[in-house]
Amino acid sequence: MWLFIPAILIFLYVILLIWYRAAWMDLPETADQPPVGTEFQTRVTVVIPARNEFANIANCIQSILDQSYPAALLEILVMDDASEDDTAIIATKMAAAYPQVKVHTLVLNAQEKSYKKRAVEKGIQLATGDLIVATDADCTHEKRWIESLVRSFEKDGNVFIAAPVIYTTEPSVLSIFQTLDFLSLQGITGASVHRRFHTMCNGANIAYSRKAFYEVKGFEGIDALPTGDDMLLMHKIYKAHPSKITWLKNKHTLVQTDAAPTWKAFFQQRIRWASKAAFFDDKRIFYVLLLVYMVNVSLLLTGIAAIFSIAALKSFLILILIKTVAELWFLIPVAKFFNRQQWLWAFPFMQPLHIVYTVIAGWLGRFGTYEWKGRVIGK
Repeated sequence: MWLFIPAILIFLYVILLIWYRAAWMDLPETADQPPVGTEFQTRVTVVIPARNEFANIANCIQSILDQSYPAALLEILVMDDASEDDTAIIATKMAAAYPQVKVHTLVLNAQEKSYKKRAVEKGIQLATGDLIVATDADCTHEKRWIESLVRSFEKDGNVFIAAPVIYTTEPSVLSIFQTLDFLSLQGITGASVHRRFHTMCNGANIAYSRKAFYEVKGFEGIDALPTGDDMLLMHKIYKAHPSKITWLKNKHTLVQTDAAPTWKAFFQQRIRWASKAAFFDDKRIFYVLLLVYMVNVSLLLTGIAAIFSIAALKSFLILILIKTVAELWFLIPVAKFFNRQQWLWAFPFMQPLHIVYTVIAGWLGRFGTYEWKGRVIGK
């Protein structure tokens, strides 16, 4: 009789995936437009929080310097978060060669927890741009990235713009697993923002009006939290401007980054992401995350029961088959947009791992600690 609960949860989950897929398919992909840089008027400040990114910072800055957007309207602020390597040295050398690049090293209080938010906030205080573009130091960017973001800001009047992020995929179990998992998150993000269902984004690729940032008093109210420079800020701006947020389904806005290099780093990243759930003011996303978590907990318990019961084994196989088919059906059009459909063959084989990781990361995100950029952050 207790198997009735997993069945109900799976049913609700499938309905949710059907809705997400319909929203993703309804989200229009922005048509390609030829670069015409002289038409733009907006001064842009790209804020790059960076800590211990000596291996990545030069490529990140160079990919922004290579943008099609007019250099005269572009400012790049590297906010060095007390790096313990040569991040600041490398960035400073590039700043000496390119006047639009500036480097600022932060010295934070030892009790500080909201490191990244402080770096972003300080960058915005120093910014001269009307549009703040935030990205991460381990990212590279398409040549027309800023141009496409500005077009959404100038012509469509959006004050918060979320855009796609993709992992570089290597032929390894860890890399493929992360790619597929992250594709699902990106698809859900685009679908939910398009339909105004809930607010989601990734801090590696967002842009927002500096005026709107100050209008909602920036990070006030969420400034003590270790994370939330992206989604929590997005929701604050959404409440002030519900019709002026968007997710750009545009391949020119795509930002690429490397997946976590080890399983330990992957779990630390996901625990950090999960730690935000308790602080979401947008309760719609909290209930979605709760449903997803309960689905995976119920499947894990059913899988354990299947060791001792043939009936439980049959139920487990049916439920996981339904889950896999529904998720794959949602994922196929998302993978095509990101040009990662060649890895979909691995998706069914990743299901047991996905169930276990979701349960562990969700639990530790709520009650545990995590390591981020060499710092241990607790509750």
